[in-house]
Amino acid sequence: MINRVVLNETSYFGRGSRTKLVDEIKNRGYQNILLVSDKVLKEANVERMVSEILDNAGITYFEYLDIKPNPTVKNVQDGLRVAHMNNIDAIVAVGGGSVIDTAKAISIIMANPEHSGVVSLAGAVETRNKGVPLIALPTTSGTAAEVTINYVITDELNMKKMVCVDVHDIPVCSIVDPDLMQKMPQSLAASTGMDALTHAMEGYITKAGWLIPDMFHINAMALIYKNLESAANEKDEIAIEKMAYAQYIAGMGFSNVGLGIVHSMAHSLGAFFDTPHGVANALLLPHVLKFNGQVCPELYKNMGRAFGLDMNNLSDEEAVDKVVEAVKELSIKLGIPQTLREIGIPQEMIPSLANQAINDPCTPGNPRDVTVEDIISIYKEAY
Repeated sequence: MINRVVLNETSYFGRGSRTKLVDEIKNRGYQNILLVSDKVLKEANVERMVSEILDNAGITYFEYLDIKPNPTVKNVQDGLRVAHMNNIDAIVAVGGGSVIDTAKAISIIMANPEHSGVVSLAGAVETRNKGVPLIALPTTSGTAAEVTINYVITDELNMKKMVCVDVHDIPVCSIVDPDLMQKMPQSLAASTGMDALTHAMEGYITKAGWLIPDMFHINAMALIYKNLESAANEKDEIAIEKMAYAQYIAGMGFSNVGLGIVHSMAHSLGAFFDTPHGVANALLLPHVLKFNGQVCPELYKNMGRAFGLDMNNLSDEEAVDKVVEAVKELSIKLGIPQTLREIGIPQEMIPSLANQAINDPCTPGNPRDVTVEDIISIYKEAY
């Protein structure tokens, strides 16, 4: 069997590593930069932590900030107009998954204008050209968009989240600076951290799992389980730094093997109700883990050991239950909503959510084969 691994060209890690941005821009010869971020980060002076570095170096850049959580086709098209109007030759993205995903779509379409309608990028698309060079600086510890070949854009017209997979969208450079993550509100740190845990756990048990991604996933799980509570609830600087690295490590894994139905079901919630992605993942994760445990219990024993749990002398069922309970307890400690009812999802919408989830690109990777009826049942358990 032939396995492929795709990673970005260059990455920097550590507090203050954002200062390497100037060297990368100058050494690569970029002249006109599109700085992509959002208004919340601008108001919180997080975006300023990067823009002032560009200002001090005399680098020309143009801002695009009109991006919402769960970014839309319109967000991408508006950003494209700013990019074309200013003849940009590179993009710097400062933000979480929504910002970096939008930047990826802009990057790809600028180099492949035949996809300017955006919706044609849904799924695994083999574009002809590498995207316009993108340098990504994440401000959350969750999506790992800075190191993946995936991005997600919402098609509001059809109420659908488009999972786009393209090796040409991966940033040429990532700068993982924990200083940029220090100001995350507790709720955002919690939900994005649970998103990263979902990436690690789903990636580990996916049908496509193998040695190298497994190595990434196990290490990411260990770091996240041991540090997320301190990072989110206590703002512990060491824990925040470890979370920054953990989510990147998880991204190196799942980007190369895919995910499962936690993400399929979360995408439906985001498309229909604009549910924050991390919250949706965290809420659904224990229920899907319980469902999948029937087909790969040995992997659950490994996940439990990564958490630091004693998995000796447990039956398969006991091992699965122990891991599920550990994840649920962590989620509760972080203040994550535990039911779909809590976040205002109408029960009568469950069949529509399930019908979309079954056709999501993440569904085939689930370790246990799944039907629409199975997904309906899981949504009802989570209700």
